[in-house]
Amino acid sequence: MSSAVPMPSAAPTATRTVLVTGATSGIGWETARLLAGRGDTVVVHAPDRAAGDDAITRLVAAGADARRLHLVTADFSRLDEVRAMAARVADEHPVLDVLVNNAAVASPEQRTVTADGNELSFQVNFLAAYLLTHELAGPLGARPGSRVVNVSSSMHRTASISWNDPQRARRYSRLAAYAQSQLALTIFSREQAPWTSVSIHPGVCDTALLPLYAHEGDSPEAGAERVVRLCDPGTELVPGAYYDRTALSPAAPVAMEDRTVRRLCRLADQLVSTSR
Repeated sequence: MSSAVPMPSAAPTATRTVLVTGATSGIGWETARLLAGRGDTVVVHAPDRAAGDDAITRLVAAGADARRLHLVTADFSRLDEVRAMAARVADEHPVLDVLVNNAAVASPEQRTVTADGNELSFQVNFLAAYLLTHELAGPLGARPGSRVVNVSSSMHRTASISWNDPQRARRYSRLAAYAQSQLALTIFSREQAPWTSVSIHPGVCDTALLPLYAHEGDSPEAGAERVVRLCDPGTELVPGAYYDRTALSPAAPVAMEDRTVRRLCRLADQLVSTSR
């Protein structure tokens, strides 16, 4: 694995507001820490208040300015909580410069269905990010140059979207389900929007997801540095691109098909609308 990437030397000239999902541990927490260290206002997403308070406490202990940290909570296995969180963010932060869709879970050994009727990893890793991004269209579109950074995985290359059975009810494999969620997130990054969306494989890192990949990996901080690099307005992005750590890299061929982007968005629209 490559070593940590040096951060760009030029600091942003104005305070930005960044929302990081899944910011209580691993790459998400380190991403929040690094962004806060740059002087950004960081909206820290946690699944519940206890986990969020703990994350904020650790961020402040690590040197973050508590005044620039704002906690929001939502259990991504419940899409109504995603909507409620988005409404709160939009109300409190009418301008959002960056959204980092980082929250993810490993698919369980046994197929698990959320209260919304979706396979757990497909909802938490993709549908929640899809819904949140769309619900935050106002704040994301409020200022030119906004970005959406989707933390995906190289495992998307092994995946296919099971169009006739996206919930994997007929044939479930935890690796196939997880890979499908990562492919969906990578495809979603190519949806046309007023902001710039990209996806990134931050490297195999020593987080809760490590057992899906290997026995050892880079530090979460190293992965977060690669994510934060794409949040930096000084880093020029290719809209819809996929980055493997720091390198612009070809995504899986299916992810590059415009018809697949449209098909996935229709499916996601249908699935999130039925949860209302």
